[in-house]
Amino acid sequence: MTTAASAAGSMSPVLAGVLQLTALVAALALAYRPLGDHMAAVYSSPRHLRAEKILYRCIGANPDAQMRWPAYLRGVLAFSAVGVLFLYLLQRLQGGLPLSLGFASISPDQAFNTAASFVANTNWQSYSGEQAMGHVVQTVGLAVQNFVSAATGMAVAIALVRGFARSRTGELGNFWSDLVRGTIRVLIPISVIGAVVLVACGAIQNFSGIHEVGQFLNGPGLGGHQQTNGGAVATQEVIKELGTNGGGYFNANSAHPFENPDAFTNLFEIFLILVIPFALTRTFGKLVGNVRQGYAVLATMGVIWLGFTALMMWTEFAHGGPALQAAGAAMEGKETRFGVGASSIFSVATTLTSTGAVDSFHSSFTAFGGGLQLLGMMLGEIAPGGVGSGLYGMLIMAVIAVFIAGLMVGRTPEYLGKKIGTREIKLAACYILVTPTLVLGFTAASMVLPDALGSMLNTKALGAGSHGFSEVLYAFTSGANNNGSAFAGLNANTPWYNTTIGLAMLLGRFLPMVFVLALAGSLAEQKPIPETAGTLRTEKPLFAGLLVGTILIITGLTYFPALALGPLAEGLS
Repeated sequence: MTTAASAAGSMSPVLAGVLQLTALVAALALAYRPLGDHMAAVYSSPRHLRAEKILYRCIGANPDAQMRWPAYLRGVLAFSAVGVLFLYLLQRLQGGLPLSLGFASISPDQAFNTAASFVANTNWQSYSGEQAMGHVVQTVGLAVQNFVSAATGMAVAIALVRGFARSRTGELGNFWSDLVRGTIRVLIPISVIGAVVLVACGAIQNFSGIHEVGQFLNGPGLGGHQQTNGGAVATQEVIKELGTNGGGYFNANSAHPFENPDAFTNLFEIFLILVIPFALTRTFGKLVGNVRQGYAVLATMGVIWLGFTALMMWTEFAHGGPALQAAGAAMEGKETRFGVGASSIFSVATTLTSTGAVDSFHSSFTAFGGGLQLLGMMLGEIAPGGVGSGLYGMLIMAVIAVFIAGLMVGRTPEYLGKKIGTREIKLAACYILVTPTLVLGFTAASMVLPDALGSMLNTKALGAGSHGFSEVLYAFTSGANNNGSAFAGLNANTPWYNTTIGLAMLLGRFLPMVFVLALAGSLAEQKPIPETAGTLRTEKPLFAGLLVGTILIITGLTYFPALALGPLAEGLS
């Protein structure tokens, strides 16, 4: 084959990927303003729907009572603790529940891991869904947590926005009202529409039992059979993406045709992952009374997301080696229904948000591609990040960027009319230190403990090399950042990993919320500072550029040594 012919042959999948990315950006742009305005109206409306009033009476909450940050935090932690306990007990009792499909109860360490995972909006799974979880656990337990964990993240983000918008008061709104409104007025309506779309395109939605399927799946003459079961897949699939959750009904996750039937649904699911995190920047601008501030945050998120997507597509289309040249791209671990371009877009979307859904095998990406997945999570998943967590994470980074700018010009830092003093910068610094401490600490411990080390794929005293280290680093990066995807060569279904990753998920989710809400309360108590000629214009492109640089530098200085031992060493070897 000539060089020209090779180039022509490789242009088609590249062009397909670019066109899909263009269509995705256009769809997100169309949804940005109406969805962002709708969420701003939801969280600022004084009215309560009838269904909401019924829920408030059931839980004994007064939705009009304003909360200071300690009370708001207590609501978040109490509700989440009840969720962990309920989901844990549901799994432990599965063997006696109806529609259990004959599956046994889940072991204690795995039940704890799964309960922590879904309540923390991580959806890390150390089990195969179709071989472990019955219909009741999937729908009453896991699917419900997909809604409320996402709504909790949105509520905390709105509380921080109110901290910037309000003055001379420590009141941040009402957690119970924010939780219920986010669920009923935002997540459920979009999920209903999305589920109809997925069912119409071929995703399944039923409560059928286990079926034996024909021998042809195992090859002619082999005489084998395969079992598969149904489930309420479409409804769980849509909220797992929309709420940036990620836990799949099946072990293959969004690469399974029952969850993700074709190229259109694949692009639709990427849209669901990104639409709320991006639109929340519009909500932020509306609630603080300056939509250009929202555009500056949006631009920062968009630049990082597009940059990562372009780099990922380049690494996966680059033909470095005979096998890749023969395939036309890095096709190992990719679903042929989607191709390299769509898989790259999905991979970046899921690792730059706290989603964890996958339509390809992340461990089979090129070494540099795997490094980009890791780096996307290490940024704090803020571009655009998880539902709610992406916005409050980006606003924390904006506070850091304003502080750095203030140091450079010798002026007291201000952001949105609020002084960034000693207390505020300490809270922001504590926020940024939580996840690196968890990721690097647990990874280091796993590399020296024999039982944990033995869970690596093909490991014989570090025989798995750089990729084996990357698998462990990826697991704790995914857990502590509430992502949930994995380098699946690691056997994480052990007491050590179930327990430590479970702890990383809970601490990585709720410790940052403590600092976010404390910061919100501190900001809400301040008097507004009038804008002067020396005030840093945080709605301008210059500040967006400073914010991008701050994010990359802080992440690079924190994680570069670990990345050098893993994906960088593997890619350069």
